[in-house]
Amino acid sequence: MIIKYLSFLIGIIWSYSIIKTQSVFSKKAGLIFKVFISNVSWITLIAACYFGYKNFSIQYTIIGIIAGIIIVHIGFHFSKKFLISKFTEKNLQITKSFFEYTLIAWVVYYLFF
Repeated sequence: MIIKYLSFLIGIIWSYSIIKTQSVFSKKAGLIFKVFISNVSWITLIAACYFGYKNFSIQYTIIGIIAGIIIVHIGFHFSKKFLISKFTEKNLQITKSFFEYTLIAWVVYYLFF
């Protein structure tokens, strides 16, 4: 029972964190991210919620969903504070651009090869 509930929480945290990551990217890369990755994560989130509903009571399911969302928001908050304190704005922008172009290249490679 504990292993099932932990897998439910990990599924919620995993899928919601990928959905939340979409807001970090620019409009161009965000669109590609939304079309190819975020939509799958929404389906995964819905499947995880259904898994929780079928295997646990509605109360435990709602508590798990809320806890997963709070954990992701706290993680993003502390990650943002850490990155801002350790790196300059220019370094963060260069790194963000690198990841955006890498994402676009990965999707193009996936589509054509």
